[in-house]
Amino acid sequence: MAASEENSALFPIFILTIMALPLVPYTIMKLCRAASRKTKSIHCQCSECTRSGKYRRSIFKRISNFSTCSNLTLVLLWVVMIILVYYIKHISQEIQIFEPFSILGLESGASDSEIKKAYRRLSIQYHPDKNPDPEAHKYFVEFISKAYQALTDPISRENYEKYGHPDGRQGFQMGIALPQFLLNFDGATGGILLLWIVGVCILLPLVIAVVYLSRSAKYTGNYVMHQTLSTYYYFMKPSLAPSKVMDVFIKAAEYMEIPVRRTDNEPLQKLFMLVRSELNLDLKNIKQEQAKFWKQHPSLVKTELLIQAQLTRESATLSPALLGDFRRVLELSPRLLEELMKMAVIPRTSQGHGWLRPAIGVVELSQCIIQAVPLSAKKAAGGSPEGIAPFLQLPHFSEAIIKKIARKKVRTFQELSDMPLQERAELLTQTAGFSSAEIQDVEMVLEMMPSITIVVTCETEGEEGIQEGDIVTVQAWVTLKRTNGLIGALPHAPYFPFHKEENFWFLLADPVSNNVWFSQKMSFMDEAAAITAASKAIEDTMEGSGASVKETSAAVREAVDKVKAGSRLVMGKLQAPAEGNYNLSCFCLCDSWIGCDKKINLKVKVVKRTRAGTRGGPVAEEGPILEDGVEEEEEDEGEEYDDYESEYSEDDADEQRTSKKGAVANGKAHNKGSQNRSSSESSGTDEE
Repeated sequence: MAASEENSALFPIFILTIMALPLVPYTIMKLCRAASRKTKSIHCQCSECTRSGKYRRSIFKRISNFSTCSNLTLVLLWVVMIILVYYIKHISQEIQIFEPFSILGLESGASDSEIKKAYRRLSIQYHPDKNPDPEAHKYFVEFISKAYQALTDPISRENYEKYGHPDGRQGFQMGIALPQFLLNFDGATGGILLLWIVGVCILLPLVIAVVYLSRSAKYTGNYVMHQTLSTYYYFMKPSLAPSKVMDVFIKAAEYMEIPVRRTDNEPLQKLFMLVRSELNLDLKNIKQEQAKFWKQHPSLVKTELLIQAQLTRESATLSPALLGDFRRVLELSPRLLEELMKMAVIPRTSQGHGWLRPAIGVVELSQCIIQAVPLSAKKAAGGSPEGIAPFLQLPHFSEAIIKKIARKKVRTFQELSDMPLQERAELLTQTAGFSSAEIQDVEMVLEMMPSITIVVTCETEGEEGIQEGDIVTVQAWVTLKRTNGLIGALPHAPYFPFHKEENFWFLLADPVSNNVWFSQKMSFMDEAAAITAASKAIEDTMEGSGASVKETSAAVREAVDKVKAGSRLVMGKLQAPAEGNYNLSCFCLCDSWIGCDKKINLKVKVVKRTRAGTRGGPVAEEGPILEDGVEEEEEDEGEEYDDYESEYSEDDADEQRTSKKGAVANGKAHNKGSQNRSSSESSGTDEE
């Protein structure tokens, strides 16, 4: 019975251990993530961002941010652990090992006279005739009397001093740390233990595995549904115009799950009238176009209207129910756009190339959603190839103010940003009527906007020139600089209700064939991860080229210094195509800022193979996949709709200028881009 009680007392310790094994590491991981997020919270301090309230650290917002399902579960488990610790400490005081000398208050080896004196002294204190307390009576009978008997009996005392127990040598006992009620079912102990083992060791892991597998079968590692990826892959086309990217984006399965209520009809009708000009409807047949629009799936209609409410900044007109759906749509948009971008650049052709035109359209849609700028604002107007969209992301700017500034010969965003501070302040004061506080907001945002520099090389490691079939190494250093000196910061986005880190996409593409040869996502927020990645890449490259340890260390130190100065290393490999001269373009596209993209031209010469062997197998010719894409593009060109031209659209004259510039050295290409906020200003090859 004593052994059973002891095993039952160990059950809370067993549960505490099982809980602590996963809970403690998970808590440490959560705290580390929270600390890393706190270090990244450098954001815009303009009045519009402050007024938006998303950076305000009020007590209610902190509670709402903390009150997630995972955090509340974590707190509940820690409360249970604390209760278990208190309970274990309490029962450990109740469970006492029978030690006669300690009970009588004597030291080991005391004489008989000392034992009798101690017994008489404790009898006066705990004997039932002297102390009527029931607890005192229990303690006297179960402990004091037994201790005295064990020490006065010569055999019992000898056994205790020799074996540590009055009854002599004790056999080895094993127990199970289970509660006592599971072991006292009138001989049914075996069945209870069997049920316990089956439940804990088989059923519980099975339930956890089923839940995990069902979730993993539905979602990817980026918490995007597999059905969404399949839909994006199916509807992504090489000729997808930027204005048509929206039609693919809203088909995400996550958006299809947003409920469409009957009470939403009237608010959506009002919203439709406000954003109708942005829906690419044919004004000549407006009634038929409207009827066609409303015949779509209700979830598609609702999602597109809510996104248009963000682009046109009409969210204030939404009902409370629609406002919750509106926030849900925007919360999902960054990761859905990232997956849509991956579907655009995923290898599709026989040579493993993605598609450039839809990739640019996805990035432009992301920029417009984050900055709450209509897609129509990106139409080229007034001598500005990127339209008025870059102006609209500045605080206090509107179309009327942009027109006033244009009358003063400031038609492009680059011209405004390149103006001296005093001259720009006078322009905004006299022409736009800005106050000093509003001018300060504009200057603050201009200082936050990134300026990008690209230095890229394409070469075959250990060989002179690039031959067809070679494995070409693409290495690019992308440098970000801001006027305020920051490197990693959250973008100015007062109309986007969530924290959004700025990410960049590096694309090496052939605009003529619409092929993306190489793509990679990068960020300037996590410097430690960038240092680790750059160091490993440089170390592997140097070791592969046979460099010494000293040379490798020097190259790694140089790379680390570049990363700390605001550069990021982009490195990858691709197979050289067939013999010929290729006029490529390097894009660095930001998913958060408008007008901060960078584009430089790069000429690559691939010569006929003369070296023995091949470096990646035979060169495959363009397959039917590309031909289908070309045919589909020709068909789409005949379709009539109001579309805007992307700022990266190039005409024949641009291609001719590109072919006359750039340096080619027997197949080795090297180019460097200068700092520029507007990608449209760098269509030619920049000089160092």
